[in-house]
Amino acid sequence: MTAKQWLQSPKGYVTMAMTAYLVIASLGSHSAAGIMNGLIAVVVSLLIDYLCSRAEKRKRIVLDGAVITGLIVSLVLSSTASWLILSATAAMAVISKHLIAYKKKPVLNPAALGLLLSIPLFHAGQSWWGAFGDLPVWYILFLLAGGYIISNRVQKYPQVFAFFAVFFLLLLVMGVLHIGEASDALRPPFINATLFFGFFMLTDPPTSPAKVKDQIVFGIAVAVTGAVVYAIFGGLTYLFIGLLAGNIYHWLKARLPLQLSKENRYNHFK
Repeated sequence: MTAKQWLQSPKGYVTMAMTAYLVIASLGSHSAAGIMNGLIAVVVSLLIDYLCSRAEKRKRIVLDGAVITGLIVSLVLSSTASWLILSATAAMAVISKHLIAYKKKPVLNPAALGLLLSIPLFHAGQSWWGAFGDLPVWYILFLLAGGYIISNRVQKYPQVFAFFAVFFLLLLVMGVLHIGEASDALRPPFINATLFFGFFMLTDPPTSPAKVKDQIVFGIAVAVTGAVVYAIFGGLTYLFIGLLAGNIYHWLKARLPLQLSKENRYNHFK
């Protein structure tokens, strides 16, 4: 694949969008700490992904997914997070891609799992600064523009729309019924986190379905799970837990027909 072809691929688009957000958010906060964190996370992700791929003796080593994972980790963790926590979170994310895999494809979204584990293990602060949560509200336009392009490129509009529609509707109902702190989730920085999550993490092709019907079910499942977790526990883990639950559902749904087919063949020849 040539450089031009890669730039026009879904991973190329996502990488460019993540890099642009890294720069924009850093300029908006008048700090280079975020850019430095991005470089550290990407370098660590690339190194771990390369070593894992070599250990698995893969004939073709493709590392662009590690770049995206590193960028997402750096954009979600606080820009003041120590390089040790940043590196450990990025490493856990990439390692999970290799350890929890089916037919050499990750079962769980690597960035979501790494970020979720960083909370209990390192008490990592997650500000979603790369989603412009600390900047004026009009910065959300960058999220919407980039999200529109990415959703179109990876053909995930049904999934994204189903997630946003159900999630925000549930939050609205929870707010009316005074369940938890639903109103906070509709204001920055929570809404910034949700938009970033929906456009750039929910749409990960290897860990989400391709068919339209499955995309809709997947988006609804993630939204319902996330909303329930938020109602009970609050915080920001609800997005990660919702996505990982959706990943598991998608994996089980893909394996069930294969398992049934094997059993039918076995019974046929029994």
